[in-house]
Amino acid sequence: MEVIRGLLNVREKHRGAIVTIGNFDGVHKGHQSILKEVRTRADKLNMPAMLICFEPQPKEFFDLYDAPARLTRFREKVDLLSDQGIDYVYCVKFDEKARTMSAVEFVRILVEEIGISALFVGDDFHFGFDRSGDFKYLQDAGKSHHFDVINMYTISHDNERVSSTRIRESLAQGDFELAESLLGYAYSISGKVIYGRQIGRTLGVPTANIQLNRYVAPITGVFAVEMLFDGQAFPGVANVGVRPTIDDHTLKPILEVHLFDFSDDIYGKTAKVVFRRKIRDEKKFSGIEALKAAIMNDIEDAKVFFRGA
Repeated sequence: MEVIRGLLNVREKHRGAIVTIGNFDGVHKGHQSILKEVRTRADKLNMPAMLICFEPQPKEFFDLYDAPARLTRFREKVDLLSDQGIDYVYCVKFDEKARTMSAVEFVRILVEEIGISALFVGDDFHFGFDRSGDFKYLQDAGKSHHFDVINMYTISHDNERVSSTRIRESLAQGDFELAESLLGYAYSISGKVIYGRQIGRTLGVPTANIQLNRYVAPITGVFAVEMLFDGQAFPGVANVGVRPTIDDHTLKPILEVHLFDFSDDIYGKTAKVVFRRKIRDEKKFSGIEALKAAIMNDIEDAKVFFRGA
C-alpha cells in the first residue's frame, strides 16, 4: 500500500489505475463490496487499484466541529483499505483550491494525470465546484476519454442501507453487535499510548491514555474493552470523553483505558482498543470520592461482562 499526496507524487506506475472515489469512512461492508469489484477489475486488466479521497474531509473543511465523527482515523482507514486489496490511496488536500475546482479540471486530472482505466462510483456521486459534476457527466467523459464508469449500487443489511451514518448511530446507542455486523469487524480505536496527568494513578486505577487530537469519537461513555498490543489482548475498562468531574475546560475527547491486574510500562506502544460493551454514559460527579466509587463499579461491571463473555 502506498499513499500518494499531491499530483507531483503521481508516477508512471500509478497510471492506468482502476479507481473509486470517496471518504470510505470505516471501510464498512458497503465499501468492501465496492472495493472487491475494483480489485476484481484491476486483476482482470492487470492494473493497480486506487482510492481517491480528501483530507480533511470536505465537511470538516467547512466546519470541523459540526462534521460527523469519523469511524476511523486516516491511518486506520489506510490499513483497512490495504486489507481489501487497494494498492494506492491518492490523498487530495481539500482546501480552497480543491473546493473551487471545476468538474472539467477534476476529469482532466483523472484522465491526464492518473490515466484511469475505469471508475467505480455511486449514481448519486457529485463533484466539482457547487457539485456541478454528476454520474452522467462522468459517463459522458468516459465515452470521450475511453474509460469505463461503473455504478455501484447500495448494499443493505436487514433491508436498511449500510452507511457510515447508520454505524455511527448504532455506536452512539451502544449497539456494538449491530455495528460489527455493518462494519464486518469489531469497532476499535488505535493509537500510541502517551503520558497523561496520572490522575487515574492517584485514584488507584492507572490508565493508558491514547490522544485523540482533533478526532471526534462517535462514542462517549464508559466501556468494557480489550486492548491489543504485542500480539496479545488484555481486558479492561475505558472512558471516552472530556472527564467533566476533573476537567471542566476540556473540549477534546480523551481515551483512557484501565487494564485489569496489569502493571507493565507500555508508554509509546501502538495499541488497538476494541469496544465490547457500553457500561454507562459519562457524567459529572459531585467530587473525586464519588468518581472513584463509580469507577470501581465500572470495573466490576466490566469484569462481570468478561466472565460471561
